[in-house]
Amino acid sequence: MDQATLISKAEAWFQVKGWKPFPFQYEAWQAYLAGHSGLVNAPTGSGKTYSLVVPILLEFIRKHGCSKKGNGLRAIWITPIRALAKEIELSATRAIAGLGLHWQVGVRSGDTSVKERERQKTKPPEFLIITPESLHLLLTQKGYADFFKNLKVVVADEWHELMGSKRGVQVELALSRLKALVPQLKVWGISATIGNMEQAVEMLLGKDHTSLSPHKGGELSSSPLKGGQRGVFIKGSISKKIEVVSILPDSVETMPWAGHLGIQLLDKVVEIVKQSTSTLIFTNTRSFAEIWYQKMLDKAPELSGLVAMHHGSISKEMRHWVEDQLYEGNLKAVVCTSSLDLGVDFSPVETVIQVGSPKGVARFLQRAGRSGHQPGAVSRIYFVPTHSLELTEAAALREAMRKGIMEERIPYIRSFDVLMQYLVTLAVSDGFYPDEILKEIRTTFSYNSITDDEWAWILNFITTGGDSLQAYDEYRKVIIDHDGRYRIESRYIAQRHRLSIGTIVSDPSLNVKLLSGKYLGTIEEYFISRLNAGDTFWFAGQVLELVRIKDMDAQVRKSKRKSGLVPSWQGGRMPLSSQLSERIRYKLDEVVKGNESDSELKFLNPLFALQQQRSHLPGKSEFLIEYIETGEGYHVLMYPFEGRFVHEGMAALVAYRIARIKPITFSIAMNDYGFELLSDQPIPIEEAIETNLLGAEHLMKDIQASINATEMARRKFREIAAIAGLVFKGYPGKPVKDRHLQSTAQLFFDVFHEYEAHNLLFRQAYEEVMDFQLEEARLRSALERISHQKIIITRPHKPTPFAFPIMVDRLREKLTTEQLKDRIAKMTVRYDE
Repeated sequence: MDQATLISKAEAWFQVKGWKPFPFQYEAWQAYLAGHSGLVNAPTGSGKTYSLVVPILLEFIRKHGCSKKGNGLRAIWITPIRALAKEIELSATRAIAGLGLHWQVGVRSGDTSVKERERQKTKPPEFLIITPESLHLLLTQKGYADFFKNLKVVVADEWHELMGSKRGVQVELALSRLKALVPQLKVWGISATIGNMEQAVEMLLGKDHTSLSPHKGGELSSSPLKGGQRGVFIKGSISKKIEVVSILPDSVETMPWAGHLGIQLLDKVVEIVKQSTSTLIFTNTRSFAEIWYQKMLDKAPELSGLVAMHHGSISKEMRHWVEDQLYEGNLKAVVCTSSLDLGVDFSPVETVIQVGSPKGVARFLQRAGRSGHQPGAVSRIYFVPTHSLELTEAAALREAMRKGIMEERIPYIRSFDVLMQYLVTLAVSDGFYPDEILKEIRTTFSYNSITDDEWAWILNFITTGGDSLQAYDEYRKVIIDHDGRYRIESRYIAQRHRLSIGTIVSDPSLNVKLLSGKYLGTIEEYFISRLNAGDTFWFAGQVLELVRIKDMDAQVRKSKRKSGLVPSWQGGRMPLSSQLSERIRYKLDEVVKGNESDSELKFLNPLFALQQQRSHLPGKSEFLIEYIETGEGYHVLMYPFEGRFVHEGMAALVAYRIARIKPITFSIAMNDYGFELLSDQPIPIEEAIETNLLGAEHLMKDIQASINATEMARRKFREIAAIAGLVFKGYPGKPVKDRHLQSTAQLFFDVFHEYEAHNLLFRQAYEEVMDFQLEEARLRSALERISHQKIIITRPHKPTPFAFPIMVDRLREKLTTEQLKDRIAKMTVRYDE
């Protein structure tokens, strides 16, 4: 059957469904059937899934017809989140039935039962939807090569999400092995738009696939692959109209502080929900999701049963129920987190509400695309600020989307902890020969630069424990056979390794269960450990009373109380992206020049006027420093507008450089707009500026001296040690306590620091702190920008609208919510006078 006839079958099915293929779908079908690998980039809701599911099925029809059953594993579809697996399963099942095939679709994730996993091993489905972690688990099976022998394609969905994490590195390594097992294997990705798209394709396809210079028609110039394949990049040029509507409060708060304003806009949010068929309310944290769900039902009890909640810590059964109800159009609203960010096609969703800034253009665009999820439909997203200044971000987001500005995803390279885990994975199953595997991993983007010496060090470490641990048998995991094959013969080590596969390192969690035994979800140990029996807390949309903690279960009963603590999860605050930071500075410059056209900026005019009156409103060629004296002491505030991670490093750097002029101890606070240094002594800020306080010279040396880099690396090393298998996190239901993990990891760190400074895992900890925690490259770029700006130093008599939220953030760490509200009320009265 020729290609045109095959594609006509897909067209006929589309016609039955009332659909018409987009040009990019045609292009993907043709490229796939011609034997290419590549990546598809198209807007949310435009049918990216069918651009690849359809040709996968058509290729099988071309070779085998429609009647053949029991074909073994033909296609692997990698997904980063479980909610997306359900959508892919429905789409694939629909296409299989529509084209008359007898394929089975399977899902393999952390939610898959043991019984189903065993069935998949003995009788694999033709189409397997899987997470990166579960794919690596398959590589621990004895005889895994036979399991993959019929495999034709691997698709990495939402590749832009995976590539900026160590999970993307896991995918790269798995692909390097699968391509060696199946030389004709096709590799495809699906991705939203990102700023470094060519690098995304290169990371997915590997160094042996393409040189990635753009070519007319979306194709990429490349060297021919095995079988004459070429890498292609297919971009859907579908224009998706997105309307951003900010929910404005009745009056502007000229002394803003983060977190409280959103709930004050609850009435307006409820009204939007009532007027819409179905609404997704996105919050940035699970804590906010719990709060908003609770407050919405308090405000509008008539919505009870029509409003649900969805986040990653509630039980699988509850999540699936919410997803099913959304598909069927039975819910008016779902309060959710990023658990519903990616690729999920809930067609009934008419409206999206974003509570608080998402801190990045791509994330905002992704969430906006959840509404109007039909081709040609307008995606409308309402922006609910959590403080007045955040409205500037709404205007900046609209501008960035209009200009097509998108964040880059920084890939992890040379993550030796992930590589070490992968090698032990191969050793657990059939073993590996080092020369063969080295060739494979050098085809990956992440490890193409690995040296022979580094490779020898890693092999030595997994077989002997390296210079420092060779006296301990448990770190001599891998043995070398007489023929040079590296393998693991200890069942104990193999079992522990299978339980440890993955790169997501989170704080230990406890199961939340009713006394009846019903499972509600998980909650982090550090939160629940603060509670006593009888205390109440909100979880999964209800008030629960803690009865007891038994083993790893928090046993609870439903409470009739109306109040309780709201759980907080670690890592809730996302930093402002550099692209959004730049747009915010651009928008402030419009205000300074009187050119503002956004409704949000006009609304904020009283706030900007007060900022100008008390201090200064900086344009893009200016850098503002405020020096304020209050009853607390002496405050220096600087406003780079570069995000809290950069500000953390910059604040420590500035404090260190000032202390070289005059020995002073500082308290440091920061938010996404600026940072504060607070001291009980006068601060020589003018003198410090004269000594090139904000210069990029000697940056690395000064950063190392200004922060406790060793302590930050020690904390980072805990994650690296867990991924590399140096520390064991425990068995299901019996995890090792957090303090034991931390102390063990710290012990390793100290040993390597003292006796083995060349240890690759030890060095990796410092590199990750600089690259991802302090964003050293972005910090350097910010300092170079500031060096070309005019520095304005003002001495306000009272805190300014820019200063107030940073000062509140400092207090937030010390006070309870009620104490904070009382303190802020007093501060507002004092500073508004």
